[in-house]
Amino acid sequence: MRLSRYGLPILAAVLCLALTPAWGVNRDLIQLQTQVQALQDQMTHMQQSFDERMGVMKNLVDQNTDSMNKVAAAITDIQNALQKQQADSGGRVDQLSGQIQSLNDALDEIKVRLAKVSKQLDDMQAAQQNLQQQNQPAAQPQQPQVQAPPPDVLYNNALRDYNGGKNDLATQEFTDYIKYYPNTDLAGNAYFYLAEIEYRGGNYQAAAKDYDEVLQSFPTGNKAASAQLKKGYALIELGQREAGIGELKKVVQRYPRSNEALQARERLHRLGVAVPGASAKNSE
Repeated sequence: MRLSRYGLPILAAVLCLALTPAWGVNRDLIQLQTQVQALQDQMTHMQQSFDERMGVMKNLVDQNTDSMNKVAAAITDIQNALQKQQADSGGRVDQLSGQIQSLNDALDEIKVRLAKVSKQLDDMQAAQQNLQQQNQPAAQPQQPQVQAPPPDVLYNNALRDYNGGKNDLATQEFTDYIKYYPNTDLAGNAYFYLAEIEYRGGNYQAAAKDYDEVLQSFPTGNKAASAQLKKGYALIELGQREAGIGELKKVVQRYPRSNEALQARERLHRLGVAVPGASAKNSE
């Protein structure tokens, strides 16, 4: 009778102790499953957001490409008009030259905008890859690298300061661009604008050197013809008349239908030099 009265409570206590660990394991498993589901939902949401942003960026690239094509067409129209008016160009050549220079600057800015959009696309793709790698084993930490300013920001700032007459600041920014991004297409433009600043300041020796850097390192760039023309001007200012005339003749030979060729012919005519390819009227 005594065993019967205490046996049932003891048995119930033993069963409770046996079930408690199993209940704890099930609760932890449910929490882990909930966390996994939350991560999966987050991945799905970020993938959808990435796809939407990629679509927006593609539209921006298409719009900027159309703008570049329109600017290029405008430059071609002006050059054709210059060819038709070559006989009485005179002072109008310099005026139209400034317009073409402005269009070329606008084209450079559009290229920078395209580079910026491309960089944003690359950043978004890198963010997606980082997210996918979060569930992979952690790699060994890498040594931090010195980050250069973004190329589009650095070049845009330099061009803005150049157009604003802040020559000292623009010189530093174009020099930094060449230092960090020496092999890009815009590096040739940076050398050209450095030479322009030096030419304006009367430092014709340094200007001729930087113009020549454009010709040697970026012979197919959009500043090659202008660099050849201005190198000729700089050499003439330095008293190297024959060398300068030689550079002007090269402009006419290499870029016969360009605005720079018109300016070279006009300068040669003022120097009393026979102009290659010019009419008898212009060479008198």
